[in-house]
Amino acid sequence: MNRAKVLIVDDEPHIRRLLRTTLERTDYEVVEAGSAREGLERLGSAHPDIVLLDLGLPDRDGLELVPIIRQRSKATLLVVSAREATDQKVTALDLGADDYVTKPFDTEELLARMRAAFRNRKSADGAQLRVVIGSLEIDLLNRMIRRDGEELHLTPKEFGVLAELARFPGRVITHDQILKSVWPNEYERHVEYLRVVIRNLRQKIEADLSRPRIIVNELGVGYRLLGADG
Repeated sequence: MNRAKVLIVDDEPHIRRLLRTTLERTDYEVVEAGSAREGLERLGSAHPDIVLLDLGLPDRDGLELVPIIRQRSKATLLVVSAREATDQKVTALDLGADDYVTKPFDTEELLARMRAAFRNRKSADGAQLRVVIGSLEIDLLNRMIRRDGEELHLTPKEFGVLAELARFPGRVITHDQILKSVWPNEYERHVEYLRVVIRNLRQKIEADLSRPRIIVNELGVGYRLLGADG
């Protein structure tokens, strides 16, 4: 089986060395680029499976590259940046990044986030139809949610929000992405409505409301569905 190929686009040589060492140790093939121009060239010539993109590039803002990469490639795209501002994370995700990892990062967490995002992209249409999290089963094809074999009754909004998260387990889905999907009328798209639905969902599917383990909040950005078994 061919090894997955990772393109690192980062202008800091020590970050590229750290990532190369980590990735090659876990059997990835690595290609490097130190600028936006070089990154786009490598994208076209190397055809990577995964792109790790820094935003602070010397010749172009990395955010500008996100939609370009999305247009030119089906690669899994993770932004790896020192920018911690919530609006930067939201923008990157809304433009098409699969995940956002803040520097300094834990290498094991980065690898786990890469694997989760890559699994999602490898599926035929980019979405999963059945997700199992412990005793919880989310069957999107048949629009059924079961816990311990018993069917749970969700409102249409609750199902819509859970389904949006379940299509990409492990990936952050921004508030705006969920609202646009579940609330088709623009005048109804208020994050307060989403928070109410999330709270009601957690009451039905979480074992401990004080420590959610299934639907996790990414502060100011969105929500992520954790713990999927497949």
